[in-house]
Amino acid sequence: MNRIMLALSLSLAVLVGVWAPPQAVAQVRQLPDFADLVERAAPAVVNIRTTERARSDRAQLPQFPMPEGLDENDPFYEFFRRFFPPRQSPGPSPRGRGPGDEVPRGVGSGFVIANDGYVMTNHHVVDGADEIYVTLADKREFRGKLIGSDRRTDVALVKIDVTDLPKLAIGDSHKLRVGEWVVAIGSPFGLDSTVTAGIVSAKSRDTGDYLPFIQTDVAVNPGNSGGPLLNMAGEVVGINSQIYSRTGGFMGISFAIPIDEAMRVADQLRTSGRVIRGRIGVGIAEVTRDVAGPLGLPKAAGALVRSVEGGGPAERAGIEVGDIIQKFDGKAIDRSSDLPRLVGGTAPGAKVAMQVWRRGEQKNLTITVGEMEPDRVATQNGSQTPQPRGGAAPPPVNALGLAVSDIPEERKKELRLRNGVLVEAAEGGAGRAGIRAGDIVMTVNNQEVTSARQFGEIVAKLDRSKAAVLLVRRGDNAQFVPVRP
Repeated sequence: MNRIMLALSLSLAVLVGVWAPPQAVAQVRQLPDFADLVERAAPAVVNIRTTERARSDRAQLPQFPMPEGLDENDPFYEFFRRFFPPRQSPGPSPRGRGPGDEVPRGVGSGFVIANDGYVMTNHHVVDGADEIYVTLADKREFRGKLIGSDRRTDVALVKIDVTDLPKLAIGDSHKLRVGEWVVAIGSPFGLDSTVTAGIVSAKSRDTGDYLPFIQTDVAVNPGNSGGPLLNMAGEVVGINSQIYSRTGGFMGISFAIPIDEAMRVADQLRTSGRVIRGRIGVGIAEVTRDVAGPLGLPKAAGALVRSVEGGGPAERAGIEVGDIIQKFDGKAIDRSSDLPRLVGGTAPGAKVAMQVWRRGEQKNLTITVGEMEPDRVATQNGSQTPQPRGGAAPPPVNALGLAVSDIPEERKKELRLRNGVLVEAAEGGAGRAGIRAGDIVMTVNNQEVTSARQFGEIVAKLDRSKAAVLLVRRGDNAQFVPVRP
């Protein structure tokens, strides 16, 4: 009987499979088909090969190490040797190569954005290259001219001497939705016109770089860099730029530069060969949940001012260390990384309204935006934090675990300090929080510290059941530090 019932069950299952309802068939038909999209887009995707001149005066390291255990008899040995030849160390050049000879440097991808030969790729693909070669989908190869390159956004613009090229349509990265299908075309490991697909995993992913990235699970590997990320309409929505990997290969997480920002950069590179950005002259940090509540902020948002450049736009506008910038030009700062992008996109010379949070109050300031120098790197102004007194016995340690002393007025002027006390010793809660001798305590729970004596009075009145938030300066940077008595 059981055998009969089993046979009937199987028969019914087969019948259900054969006579599937129309809804189930429709669902199957909704699965994406990328063939038409790829057929339209692939002709505008290019391979980029770079070389450098052999030099006998500098050490050169391998760009990609040969995989472990790969010998000359392995079928992939020639593949890796061809596409990722090692850079040579000083000494006689192999195969008769001498100084001035072209040496393969690396491979990447790119795509045509204008019919007259403008190609977009990553900065890191062409950075340091002596020669750039662009190979089209029809196998024609051209020597490329670097029009301009921007390290911050990792965008580069290359020109080849050819017209009537197929180009990709530019989409809107703001319209992307998490979960929608996207396609990448590029040259992973030098394999031209390779197509991979996946979904948008996250938008505006902050990785610590200048821009927020589009995160996807599209398979991206070395050589894909600079290639397009396409939506289902065949429009470019991003430039494949980075992967998260512990092995050097794809692990399910890849990042693309939003195309809207990339096009703004490309337009400037095409016009002037460089990118003009605004700057205000501050060092910033994230506002954490640990400090937001005690400072009276409704949520952990904004950009904490850790340092202010002497004589810079911020100082002239009255911005102080410890301020929390909440709005810039009317736009809210949710994360500290929002501020550099907003400032960078503002024309130098523009007067912009800012809203800051200072010691429990909102203040409105107006700042005149300066111009950022190309690839400007923040430098220390040479000021040194005063050192604890050597040999002398430190003052008594208070309930926070801190022993502090007054800073001489002349030293305050040198450090551009209005107030604050010098940490002579840190132990207990303060020590565990990372405060150390030589730091300067500037505020406690939004209250400005004016002297060692006043600091002791503030600490004595603290609620021992709650953490106190101290604004602590070390060198030229400041940070809010929660300390539990």
